[in-house]
Amino acid sequence: MDKITILIADDHTLVRETWSFILNTDPRFQVIAESGSGEEAVELAKQLRPQIVIMDINLPGMNGIEATSLIRKFSPGSRILGVSLHTQPTYARKMMQKGAMGYVTKNSSREEMFKAILELQAGRKYICDEIKNILSEQVTSGEDQQGGLNSLSQREIEIITFIKKGNSSKEIADTLNISVKTVEVHRYNILKKLNLKNAAALVNFINNSQLDFEN
Repeated sequence: MDKITILIADDHTLVRETWSFILNTDPRFQVIAESGSGEEAVELAKQLRPQIVIMDINLPGMNGIEATSLIRKFSPGSRILGVSLHTQPTYARKMMQKGAMGYVTKNSSREEMFKAILELQAGRKYICDEIKNILSEQVTSGEDQQGGLNSLSQREIEIITFIKKGNSSKEIADTLNISVKTVEVHRYNILKKLNLKNAAALVNFINNSQLDFEN
């Protein structure tokens, strides 16, 4: 039986080497390339056409979400498994929207990663147990899955990134080439979706949140 070819994209050398070692010790898998950046991952996928791409979300420069979209364009046969420290379902959703077929967290076991790869190779989608359990808890607690962070658009997350850096509405508008009024509308919508009262509460939320809004 032919081995499943795999490309690993993660900006930590030790993580890449560990995953490569673990996967290459299993006769079903063959790691054919490693990448430390999103741009390099896209180029390698374009050249090598791996069957599976293990894609970390938090990559320097082009992040994993953006790289996923381009790999789907240039190597449509490659099936992408998103990997991240983030356990918030919104990250899994964004990866899947960009074309990933699966998502596991870095808390997932080796066995679960193997299972995810095999499921993707068989043409099926896979979400790790940790994310599914969080979603289940949200449902049983009556929490609206589409509310809060999960309802933020890509542009709203972009706005939050600038707010986190201390940029004013005018600076954000100039950078994104949109009007100040449009930025203010986005800020209002963000407050509404996150159920926050004012800009100070938003800044406090951003500073206390463990989310990496830049990725």
